[in-house]
Amino acid sequence: MAILLSLCLISLTFNVSNSNFSPPWRLWLLTSPQKHQLYLCPRTALLANEHSTSEHHTHGTNKDGVQEQLSSLMSTALVSTTPMTPTKTVVTQPKGRDVVFLLDGSDGTRTGFSAMQDFVQRVVERLSVDDNKDRVSVVQYSRDPAVQFYLNTYATKVEILDIVRGLRHKGGRPLNTGAALQYLRDNVFTASAGSRRLEGVPQVLILLSGGRSSDSVDESAAALKQLGVLTFAIGTKGSDSRELQKISHDGNSAFAVSDFTDLQRIQQQLQSSLEAVVIDVTPEAPTVVFLLDGSDGTRTGFSAMQDFVQRVVERLSVDDNKDRVSVVQYSRDPAVQFYLNTYATKVEILDIVRGLRHKGGRPLNTGAALQYLRDNVFTASAGSRRLEGVPQVLILLSGGRSSDSVDESAAALKQLGVLTFAIGTKGSDSRELQKISHDGNSAFAVSDFTDLQRIQQQLQSSLEAVVIDVTPEAPTVVFLLDGSDGTRTGFSAMQDFVQRVVERLSVDDNKDRVSVVQYSRDPAVQFYLNTYATKVEILDIVRGLRHKGGRPLNTGAALQYLRDNVFTASAGSRRLEGVPQVLILLSGGRSSDSVDESAAALKQLGVLTFAIGTKGSDSRELQKISHDGNSAFAVSDFTDLQRIQQQLQSSLEAVVIDVTPEAPTVPGM
Repeated sequence: MAILLSLCLISLTFNVSNSNFSPPWRLWLLTSPQKHQLYLCPRTALLANEHSTSEHHTHGTNKDGVQEQLSSLMSTALVSTTPMTPTKTVVTQPKGRDVVFLLDGSDGTRTGFSAMQDFVQRVVERLSVDDNKDRVSVVQYSRDPAVQFYLNTYATKVEILDIVRGLRHKGGRPLNTGAALQYLRDNVFTASAGSRRLEGVPQVLILLSGGRSSDSVDESAAALKQLGVLTFAIGTKGSDSRELQKISHDGNSAFAVSDFTDLQRIQQQLQSSLEAVVIDVTPEAPTVVFLLDGSDGTRTGFSAMQDFVQRVVERLSVDDNKDRVSVVQYSRDPAVQFYLNTYATKVEILDIVRGLRHKGGRPLNTGAALQYLRDNVFTASAGSRRLEGVPQVLILLSGGRSSDSVDESAAALKQLGVLTFAIGTKGSDSRELQKISHDGNSAFAVSDFTDLQRIQQQLQSSLEAVVIDVTPEAPTVVFLLDGSDGTRTGFSAMQDFVQRVVERLSVDDNKDRVSVVQYSRDPAVQFYLNTYATKVEILDIVRGLRHKGGRPLNTGAALQYLRDNVFTASAGSRRLEGVPQVLILLSGGRSSDSVDESAAALKQLGVLTFAIGTKGSDSRELQKISHDGNSAFAVSDFTDLQRIQQQLQSSLEAVVIDVTPEAPTVPGM
């Protein structure tokens, strides 16, 4: 995972001579000999490093505390999205950090446990928990791990600090650090436990260990690194320094203290070791699937297809696990030659491609083959990293017109975000290739497959421009309408309002999705996010809605219902794909039940709520529900909604996965 210091640091990649940084924070840019990484560090650290590199890694140096450097390092964790050719850099500002503390609770740490608690409290004090940027989990372990609380258990700093102060030492032996790390990988750094890894939020693990592990840490430490977890390993004199090095995410992230009461004394040592933060300017390159026409009509051209695939693979970065490759042949049915996670080296892939045998068969069912890829190849189990934000690319080589329809399956791949390049010969249907390709510039024509080399460079240039699209999909929008007895006269005005908002959305090209829910005592879904795919259908349904009626008005229950049943993948939500989730509440009165827990649950899920109420509503309640202080609106009655329409529309248009980072956090502040 790329770690970015801040927007101000990124600007240095374009203007190294920027003099707006005053000492000691004027930054200097260095390149590694491999040209793959940029190093940013304070000038003072650069000069000091020439004289005292060995001191930075000396165990037990008497310095002044781990807290400040660890907090400042974590505060710089950002996720970058950049093109493969580093001509420009785009930075995506994630919500914050997910921070997990793994505390050695074995018999040998009983006397130092209170110092560990103090340490955790000081780190948490520096985090931004209350606005749901940072999340915290604490796990103790000895023979077995014991979760004290998960990342989504507590939403306020006060709660977390209270729990940490009250922790009891676990006790037990032996110390199985390897098993504990694996447990974190499988049970804590997961979406169900509150991890936002799939949303691009940096994952941080801070290990406090007082001894050598009784089991091996090799596999579990590697698994956490593979997951992208940034691990800081801190050990006492009883720990194994080589073991801590294996666990930490890089050589500068393992630290030593004499005992846990001495944690504060390694602050400067840790700060000196970690002042040079690496920014990886080469992002994960795309996952590439080749779909080869293996029907009877392509027998003579098949060797040319093999040569083409080999030339493309030669240009990919497979050996360092950046690119992954799969090859599928098809005629009547598809046949997977190998999946995305079958081979991990370029040599293996090239050997298999050279040895491929032409499949043969007829007819040519391109539509069925595309659907097969959607359901069986572009999946996590087959090695796809789509949910991790890695671009998904399909290269189709087709020698004829499909015998079945490609419309639905091509649309399904586009909906999944797959970037398809369709290459056809003179026997192919150019309009069919246009439908399949992800845009008008991604369909190519050759006279026959021996002519593929002519378009090789053009395709390669297109592939090199494949990035995670920094123009995000427009938001998923859910309308929650007060359908209680008190809103009967204003309901038609609510319908008009919903229609005007929908008119401005991009539904027909599957960017925006819309759902409408009415509620009074109970919620009633009018339609889910994946029920209708066109604006015309949605507008027709909205015009025909009937007022629900009923009482009392249970807004809290309705919000919880949305959290559990509407903002879900099965109901059409694309939250896990990074698509912004928006809720627009129209309420005509005070809720009969509490909205506190359900409103907090939606915020925790990342839903951006705009709460609109009439004079009968409770303004403080609307503030609690809305995602921030500027997202609660008041109207005299629903016929007055048009007055705030433009203001809301402007707010909606600003709702994106934020690609403009917040002002930089300066280490130490």
